[in-house]
Amino acid sequence: MTVVDIQPRTGRAGTLTADEGVLLVQGPDGPGIVAAISRVLTAHGANIISLDQYSDDPDGGHFFQRTVFHLQDLAAARPALEDALALDLGADRGLEWKLTVRAVAKRVAILASTSDHCLLDLLWRHRHGDIPMTVPMVISNHTAVAEDVRQLGVPFFHVPAGDADKSAAEARILELLRGNVDLVVLARYMQILSADFLAHVGVPVINIHHSFLPAFIGAGPYRKAKERGVKLIGATAHYVTEDLDEGPIIEQDVVRVTHADTAADLQRRGADVERLVLARAVTWHCQDRVMRNGRETVIF
Repeated sequence: MTVVDIQPRTGRAGTLTADEGVLLVQGPDGPGIVAAISRVLTAHGANIISLDQYSDDPDGGHFFQRTVFHLQDLAAARPALEDALALDLGADRGLEWKLTVRAVAKRVAILASTSDHCLLDLLWRHRHGDIPMTVPMVISNHTAVAEDVRQLGVPFFHVPAGDADKSAAEARILELLRGNVDLVVLARYMQILSADFLAHVGVPVINIHHSFLPAFIGAGPYRKAKERGVKLIGATAHYVTEDLDEGPIIEQDVVRVTHADTAADLQRRGADVERLVLARAVTWHCQDRVMRNGRETVIF
C-alpha cells in the first residue's frame, strides 16, 4: 500500500535548498582521499560548505568523511556527479559512498506501545521543524496513543502483537512500511523484533532503552534501580540488530539521582533522558551525520 504523507517539510528553521547535498564516504584509509573527493566535487562546479573527516588509524585504518556542498541545479547535475564518484571513489579506491539532498526529508515511521513520552516528543519536534523528517505513520500494538497521534494529523495503525506467534503482526507491519519509509523508530515499542523482520524491513531501525540494561532487565527497572541505590540513570539509543540491545550505539546520556529520589522520581527523570537521547539520535540520522563502522558509529 502507499501512505500519503500530509506532514509539513519545513518549520521555524526555514527551508533547505534543493541544491545542497550531503556526501558520505567511508572505506580503507590512504593518502589523497580528501583531495580526490574535493577534486570530483570541484570538477562538477560544487562549492564545499562544510567537511568533517576521521580515520580510526592512519596506517591501514578506516576512513570516514561527511561533506556538505552546494551545486546549482543539483538534480540535473546529480547523475554525472554520481558517475564520477562511482569511478573515482568506488572503482579506483574501493570506497563506499552515499549522496543525499538536504531538502529531502527522511520518511520516518514510529512504532510505539502504551508509553507516549518518546512518541509525542518526536511528533512535537517534527511539528515544530526541529527534525528534518516526515512521519507517514505511527504503528502501535495498543490503541492508548491513537487519539493523540491522530490529533496531530498523523495516520495511526493498530497492529496487535499477538501471543506467542508474532509473525502475522510483523507481516502486517512490513506491509505498511514497504516502500513508504526510510527509517523506523521504536519509541518504547515493547516488542522484540524477529531476525526475519529485520532482514526484510529494508531500512535502519533505531531503538531507545534505559541504560540499566543488562543490570536491571525485565519489569520494574526503576524500582530495581532504587533498591540498589543507583546514583546515575540514563538512556541509550542504538541501531537494532539481531543481538538484542547490542546494536551500534548512536547516543547516550545520564542524570544524577540521590537516595532521596523515589522510584517514581527515577522513572520520571529517566523518561526525560530517553526523550532527549532518542531525539538526538533520530535528528543526527535524518541529517546524515551517522556512519556505521561494524558495531560502532561515527557521528559528525
